[in-house]
Amino acid sequence: MKPRSTREGGGNRALAERLAIRPDRSAQLVEEFSVWFKQQRARISAKSRLGEKLAHIARPWKCLQVFLTDGRVEIDSNAVENTIWPLALNRKNALFAGHDEGGRNWGRIASLIETAKLNSVDPHAYLKATLEALARGHHASRIDDLLPWNFSSASS
Repeated sequence: MKPRSTREGGGNRALAERLAIRPDRSAQLVEEFSVWFKQQRARISAKSRLGEKLAHIARPWKCLQVFLTDGRVEIDSNAVENTIWPLALNRKNALFAGHDEGGRNWGRIASLIETAKLNSVDPHAYLKATLEALARGHHASRIDDLLPWNFSSASS
């Protein structure tokens, strides 16, 4: 018997092709997991800590299966988690800045840098242009204009 893999090649496949293979590769696994999951919930007290966690997982069960009917939806959230991981790591590192306000400032700057990267903006150019705009007296009511997704090197 050929081993089954739940991996579909992620973004390497066309949406229609991904959707077409999901009934064969994923639907049966999801159904088997659903049966197993229900059996485990029946064995465990709903009032126990584990029972509460299982109930929390069960609530959005239909949402968890959206990937079976929509080829745009990834089978896992790894791509998103890998994208936001640097933001979370930098914020966590800010806890060790030596001073509360210094840590908050570090977290803010790190968030701006990572947000710039997520928006394909050079962080150095973005911070330089933003700090120069603030030094020139950029009006506070237009602060949203300085956010990374609104930055263009041509406007700096």
